[in-house]
Amino acid sequence: MPPTLASLVQHPALKLTVRAGEDRLDVPVRWAHVSELADPVPYMEGGELLLTTALTLDAEDPEAMRRYVRRLRGAGVVGLGFAVGVTYEDIPAALVDAAREEHLPLLAVPRPTPFLAISKAVSAAIAAEQYHSVTAGFEVQRELTRAALAEGPDAVVARLAAHLDGWVALYDTSGSVLAVAPEWAARRAARLAPDVERFRERSAPASTVVGGTEDEDRVELQSLGTGRRVRGALAVGTGAPLGTAERYAVHSAIALLTLTTERSRSLRAAEHRLGAAVLRMLLAGQTDHAKAVAGDLYGGLLDAPFRLLIAEPAAPADGPGTAGEFGETPLDELGEALESAAARAGESVLAVVTEPDPGGPAAAGRLVVLAGAGGAVVTACERYAGRKAEDTGLVAGLSAPAGSLAAAAAFKQAEQALSVARRRGRTLVEHEDVAAGSVLPLLADDAVRAFADGLLRALYVHDATGRGDLVASLRAWLSRHGQWDAAAADLGVHRHTLRYRMRRVEEILGRSLDDPDVRMELWLALKATEDGRA
Repeated sequence: MPPTLASLVQHPALKLTVRAGEDRLDVPVRWAHVSELADPVPYMEGGELLLTTALTLDAEDPEAMRRYVRRLRGAGVVGLGFAVGVTYEDIPAALVDAAREEHLPLLAVPRPTPFLAISKAVSAAIAAEQYHSVTAGFEVQRELTRAALAEGPDAVVARLAAHLDGWVALYDTSGSVLAVAPEWAARRAARLAPDVERFRERSAPASTVVGGTEDEDRVELQSLGTGRRVRGALAVGTGAPLGTAERYAVHSAIALLTLTTERSRSLRAAEHRLGAAVLRMLLAGQTDHAKAVAGDLYGGLLDAPFRLLIAEPAAPADGPGTAGEFGETPLDELGEALESAAARAGESVLAVVTEPDPGGPAAAGRLVVLAGAGGAVVTACERYAGRKAEDTGLVAGLSAPAGSLAAAAAFKQAEQALSVARRRGRTLVEHEDVAAGSVLPLLADDAVRAFADGLLRALYVHDATGRGDLVASLRAWLSRHGQWDAAAADLGVHRHTLRYRMRRVEEILGRSLDDPDVRMELWLALKATEDGRA
């Protein structure tokens, strides 16, 4: 504890007595300063115990003393020590009254007590407090280090929260909470996710303070990471600003968690290389070899039904899909988000960012993810699908559930879904949607529209001259599966008129309507062009 006026009054060698401000003696004293100036305020920083003999003061003038004491209070002076028996035999009543009015502690310093003794007592107490903080900080550092080595980041967070008598939360770069202590702080920690996510836009190290109002605790956010790239964040919530010992503890935790984070990234890089090898074996049909190489790392994942995700940049390599300021692309960010979701749920996931294909659309590479068929990663993908492709910079396709023997088929399904997602401008398309949906949305492709326009152009030109209504007649006849009476009734014409129109269609197109392939092509062409024709 730093020295306070109360501890100085209780010091047996100083023999100080309190003449005013008895209710303010618990205020910490930053220093003891001697000044005989009538206005010492320009030389004060706040938190001082001012010592004076009143050599230059008119201590018996009530108005002068009110101004003097008011100035001291405004400058942050925490107390006034008055030497009795030097300039004045006792503290003048005008000064005592002014100190009481302003609630400024006023201490009587007996003549045998030199000001130097008070300064030394304050200095010794401050030094003792600093020594205690340093030694306490080292002890906490040892405790946190043992926790990090034996139990990991969760234990570091729990030990730090207990030491600070507050709460602590560890986040990844997406703002997801990786660990929090005590448990009651989980909701408070989750509300800070947007603040943590903004750290990604700043260089490391970064810090900020949020809250600190009467209704909310004070929270310090500190970034984690050794380079310029922020790798995570630590939130520390307390009821008051951190002291020296607490600050040592927080800095120790940041160092340990940063070391753990960087080590984890190195391990993940090795896991990704192993995962790439496992993925190649699966797609090549070498299931047994893939399981043997995966071992315990991915073994459980390969033994159960999984789903396969493929994600690519939505734009070419010189567009928004390229790496940002810190070399991290949207593919990397999506991979980290899905791995974090799996880690929080205690699930296995295999995520690999493949090498770029200079000749293909994925000039920035692609992300391939294997995850449990009904787990947290798939749920995270479904939430991701609610965002627009232009916002995420990615398009993705998700396969149907499959086993390791059908990995190649699942890969093909994911590629098909990815192709549809790119064509439709959607962030994510699941293969079930492609298989269960209609083929008609696929007709929106520009190449299909161009084919349809070319196929039907002669009929539209014929109708534009006013010599008949061949397009509408063809549509009605095809929709009725060639039933002359039903189609003629829909058009309000005689069936012989409709037969004549269909012969004209065959003559103009040079194709027979008896051919089922021709009928199919004409029907699809009509569907592809009907929204764009009057």
